Amino acid sequence: MSGTPSKLQRDVARHIVTKYLKVRPGENAIVESWDHTMPLAAAMVDEVRRVGASVLFVHEDEDAWWRAIDRKQTKLLGKSSAPEWAALKAADVYVNFWGPGNTDRIEKLPDEPGNQVFAFIGPWYEVARKAGLRGVRMTTGFATAGRSRQWGVDLAKWEDNILRASLTDPERMARSAARLSRALAGGHRVRITHANGTDVEVALAGIPSQTRDGRPRPYRKGDAPAGMLQQVPAGTVDVALDSKTAEGRFRANRRTNIWWNWHAGGSLEFADGKLRSYSFDDGEAEFVRQYRAGTAGRDRTSVLKFGLNPDVRDIPNLETVEGGAVALQIGGNRYLHGSNRSSFFSWFSLAGAEIAVDGTPIVRAGKIL
Repeated sequence: MSGTPSKLQRDVARHIVTKYLKVRPGENAIVESWDHTMPLAAAMVDEVRRVGASVLFVHEDEDAWWRAIDRKQTKLLGKSSAPEWAALKAADVYVNFWGPGNTDRIEKLPDEPGNQVFAFIGPWYEVARKAGLRGVRMTTGFATAGRSRQWGVDLAKWEDNILRASLTDPERMARSAARLSRALAGGHRVRITHANGTDVEVALAGIPSQTRDGRPRPYRKGDAPAGMLQQVPAGTVDVALDSKTAEGRFRANRRTNIWWNWHAGGSLEFADGKLRSYSFDDGEAEFVRQYRAGTAGRDRTSVLKFGLNPDVRDIPNLETVEGGAVALQIGGNRYLHGSNRSSFFSWFSLAGAEIAVDGTPIVRAGKIL
């Protein structure tokens, strides 16, 4: 993305500021952007001011950032400055655009410098929780030239699809979420079937589901550490599984993207509650590397994610929010107060499935009932 914001970008910015963040006159906002997300970020700044709020615009120059890494200053980049902490403590609203834009290079960054350069994240969450911040993270930042080449997608079309999915009415998603949450409450067994050979049964943990419809709120006790932030485009209903029950086969028909890693065409076989075998069309090597390094519980089902967004259909990096889709996660689920404490987690997404709770259908042919 470059140049002056388009009408679509301005419409998206206004929708997020007024419908998702609900920015009020007199509030203080921070908008953080990289080079490749500047037009939409600039539109966001304009819309924050339009409603009468104050805004601090932070621009991370990508070339300068990579030069610091070339100088082996990853630890320095991983420590936010005193002015940044002061601004965060005074802010009510936060808008983040994922970066950097050179994803070819960031995906090849070794683990140690990668961990060092993002070491500020944990302390950032702690300050944001105390400040009562609410914010969004814009998935548009994930749409880069490098990923479009890697995944074989048209960059302009990808960006356009993400923007249009950001215009979804959060109230509409909330209504779908309420129906799903009621169906899951008090339920025990969930069966997922699909014509692609999927037929798997898992068990709910008896923990209330969590809805993410794009409308953030300040942190509350019991929320996930990053619970004050919501992804846009939204949304999902996430529910914890008991990590003891899993029988059958689950075959994904959507790509899975987790941070810089991805896999596609995942097929999982479960028996006696454990993952017994797996295979992939793409991305298997990295999955295997992380899976083998994971701690106990990595081979157990842990979460179901139900997609709520009716304006998403097979959009890269939005597989979990596609309306009517379901993602099955294995590994850790502590963010949902589950019992699986594995250091590993990954999910596998399926669109167009039939889903029933204790024999009662809740999704039919990918449509939430």
